[in-house]
Amino acid sequence: MSWFDGVVRRRDSERAERLLSALALVYADAAQEPPLTFGLVAGWQRLVLGVSTAPFRDGDAYAKGGRERYGLSPHTQTDFARYLLESADRRVPLPARAARAYLDVSFFHPFADGNARAALLTLAFVLRRERVMLDQVGPLQTTRYADDSRAWVHSAEQRRRVPPRTRRHPSSRSTLKKT
Repeated sequence: MSWFDGVVRRRDSERAERLLSALALVYADAAQEPPLTFGLVAGWQRLVLGVSTAPFRDGDAYAKGGRERYGLSPHTQTDFARYLLESADRRVPLPARAARAYLDVSFFHPFADGNARAALLTLAFVLRRERVMLDQVGPLQTTRYADDSRAWVHSAEQRRRVPPRTRRHPSSRSTLKKT
């Protein structure tokens, strides 16, 4: 995953090492095919953050400089746990399960810090548990706002660039490959 060794390592080499260590644990965990639980994700998160505990947040969470708020209700943690378990439902196509698990971590925002990294690791786990791994990882970076009338054009242009890059990659014709 060259993105970890490129962008992430240039920004903070210790952070990159912790993320790669967590990714190795994700792969080891996935090989055992356990259910996806908060405890599993919290274990990866402890490595990512270099901390001894990674509890479920105990209040509202904020992202993007406070512009996004993730509320907390009496049901948030149990709903999150139930949705994580659904990632093993083979009646749902794998790409949908992986995307759903990624989005669940992103939007439930279970931790005080590092939720984007936790979401990426969750995605990798769901795929790897099914013996599929990401061939390449990298962000599609753009800044657009909800009231930007041309945002959809830019999004479509970004989306068009991904498949040609995928087809040109020498190791596969897809960014998902069976291991």
